This record gives sequence, structure tokens and C-alpha cells, in this order.
Amino acid sequence: MLAKRIIPCLDIKNGRTVKGVNFVDLRDAGDPVELAKLYSDEGADELVFLDISATEEGRKTLIDMVRSVASQVNIPFTVGGGISSVEDVAVLLNNGADKVSINSSAVKNPQLINDLAQKFGSQCVVVAIDAKQIDGQWIVHLVGGKVPTELNLFDWAVEVATRGAGEILFTSMDHDGTKNGFANEALAKLSTLINIPIIASGGAGNIQHFVDTFIEGNSDAALAASVFHFKEIEIKALKEELKNNNIVVRMK
Repeated sequence: MLAKRIIPCLDIKNGRTVKGVNFVDLRDAGDPVELAKLYSDEGADELVFLDISATEEGRKTLIDMVRSVASQVNIPFTVGGGISSVEDVAVLLNNGADKVSINSSAVKNPQLINDLAQKFGSQCVVVAIDAKQIDGQWIVHLVGGKVPTELNLFDWAVEVATRGAGEILFTSMDHDGTKNGFANEALAKLSTLINIPIIASGGAGNIQHFVDTFIEGNSDAALAASVFHFKEIEIKALKEELKNNNIVVRMK
């Protein structure tokens, strides 16, 4: 059985790590390079770095910061934000990223998923999907959750997998920052529809929530931010508890 992964997420705005609730009310959570090194040392399995305002501001990801983070960590490192072309991805991979995460650009140009998978391999293509429930339907949103689309979460996830994505990072906007647990029902449904790894995001508040998403949501990895940034959960203690629940994890 593949080990389940714990992934701290660094949401970057104006060069700082930030965290909000339901994608708004952002507050400062520290220096991204320092946090990245800390998590790498503490036993995180991977890191995700999201330049959350790059798409909205119409600019590229902060390459200097990507390079700085990459120099401090020895675990896989995914970068997202403002990526819209094969060339963008080449620059990021050449500056230390191991994988890239695309979101709005994938919806606007689905062929980009195919192109990236063909050029760099599916293993480094993560498609992030932000969705919230509207009238009982999970609707995909773009530009940091600000723009609703016509897309249904499950239909889009199937298309993404078919086009060659290596992983899906699903964030429930309804659960984001609430600390009430992950969207396990939706995650479990996703896992029956696609055969690529699914990263759960949005809602982590305590260690039990991680246990639940691996067991009930059938998630392959769990991503969280504030509970790690503000020292509410220590990664070592989290992994010990997962192990106690017969969930396979890598111990440092």
C-alpha cells in the first residue's frame, strides 16, 4: 500500500505566507522560505507553494522565491500560480520545482494539461480544483475562488485525469479555513471516478480530520495550512496518530 502523504501548503501573497477562511480575510503566517525549511525538517512528505494572487494580478509566479525555497528543502515541491504555458513550467522546473499546479489556466485551455503531460510527464502535472456547493452541485471556481464556472467538479475531474494530469488537488471552498474537517463525501466520490491520486484540501482542524479523510474520503494525501503555520498540529505527532490508526505513513 502506498504511504499517505502530509503536505503543508504555503499560500503566498506579497512575498509572505498568508491564510484566510473561505478564501478571504487573509492574515500573515510568516516567511515562506523559513516555513518551507521547517516543514521539510519536521517530516512533511511534500510542500505546495501557491502564489495566490498571480493569476488575478496577471503576472508570473515569483521565481526568486521558488529558487530560495527549493534550496532549503529536500522533499518534493509543487508550485502554482500564474502558470499558463509550457514555457512557464519549464522555467519553474529549471528553478527547483518538482511539480507544477495549474488551475484557472487548465479550465480556460484544457489542452494545456495534455501539452504539459506530454512534454514533462504526468508525474509533475497537478491540476488544482477549487469548488463549492451551489444548489446541491459542486461548482468549479477560478481566480482564487472568485469566479464561478459552469463546470461540475466531478465531470471536470474526470476530464482532467483523462487528459493526463498526474494528481488532483481538490479544495472545498465551503470547508477552507473552517477547521471542521475535509469534504470527505465528495473526496470519496472522486476516488471512485478517477484512478490518479487525490489531495484533500480545505477544512483541517485537528488530527482526527486527517484520519477521517484517509479512511472515509479515501484521499491519497492531505494538505493543510493554518494548523501547521500556527503550531496547532505538529507533523510528527500527526503521523504517529495516523500510524496508530493503521494508516501507512513515512516516518522521518
